[in-house]
Amino acid sequence: MGARIKKAMQGVVREGTLGGEKKRSSRVVLEDRSDDLCDKGFIYEGDGECEEDEELRGTIDDSVKQYLKEIGMYPLLSAEQELLLAELVARGDRYARQKLIEANLRLVVSIAKRYSNQGLPLLDLIQEGNIGLMRATQKFDYQRGFRFSTYATWWIRQAISRAIAEHSRSIHIPVHVVELIYKIKRVARRLYQEQGVEPLPEHIADELELPRERIVELLNVSEQPISLDAPMADDEEYHLADMLEDTNIGNPIDEATHQLQRQHIEQAMTILNPRERTIIEMRYGLKDGHSLSLDEVSVLFHLTRERIRQIEVKALRKLRYPERYDGMRDLIRA
Repeated sequence: MGARIKKAMQGVVREGTLGGEKKRSSRVVLEDRSDDLCDKGFIYEGDGECEEDEELRGTIDDSVKQYLKEIGMYPLLSAEQELLLAELVARGDRYARQKLIEANLRLVVSIAKRYSNQGLPLLDLIQEGNIGLMRATQKFDYQRGFRFSTYATWWIRQAISRAIAEHSRSIHIPVHVVELIYKIKRVARRLYQEQGVEPLPEHIADELELPRERIVELLNVSEQPISLDAPMADDEEYHLADMLEDTNIGNPIDEATHQLQRQHIEQAMTILNPRERTIIEMRYGLKDGHSLSLDEVSVLFHLTRERIRQIEVKALRKLRYPERYDGMRDLIRA
């Protein structure tokens, strides 16, 4: 097997020497160079740098540049070499699978860059894309007649999209929905470039042949949640949560008024004996806000309903003394 692979790789010419030994270079010459490889970020001897490769180098950090330098050492494949390796992979040759993966690592970088600024660092996107690439080598059927890079692109995009959906959102969105959202945004950008104004959902729906309601729904789903801990402008002392109304807490003025009323009630209730006090508290919900009926209170005290009513009336009469009246006015009139 190894001899067949070496024969397949003879079409790759490497440049440069170091210490008498040949060194690998990201600039390689292939016997059969496909036109679409330049679009994927590859470099060829005599062609200069492709536009995509130049863009990559200008927008990535040092760690990614180092990674690009390392994977640039792996030679690219001609269509014939790719087909032979794929055939060997189908037969279970691990060495051939490794070579097929190495030759397409730059394809992963090119695709991963298109998904940057969507919640995951570029290196993480590349890692997820590499997983998709490895999966593609297992699923590829060389007998169907198309290039491995074309087939692998789908698996790479699928793996990256899944990672973004699972790790960059607070709310999980299925991968097929994420892909549709990306398609909507691409169409929206194109329409904006053509027309100079933000496209309406109807226009996007016409382009994608989808119902307008579906487009609106997906655009709403694509909105990223805002953290309540997000700082307000440049002031880190206050956060978004500090500016939101707590509907579970009443108006401060009302709360202060209620607190004063409760204090008056507590003071007025001191003239009642324990049983009278408890019955009043139960009947008017002074403890937990839940008022009990005469029947419910009578069961708790093992007294008749009429007896509970009499005790309640007697207690309320005590509370009508002038010095106690102000704090209990609203309660007695209720």
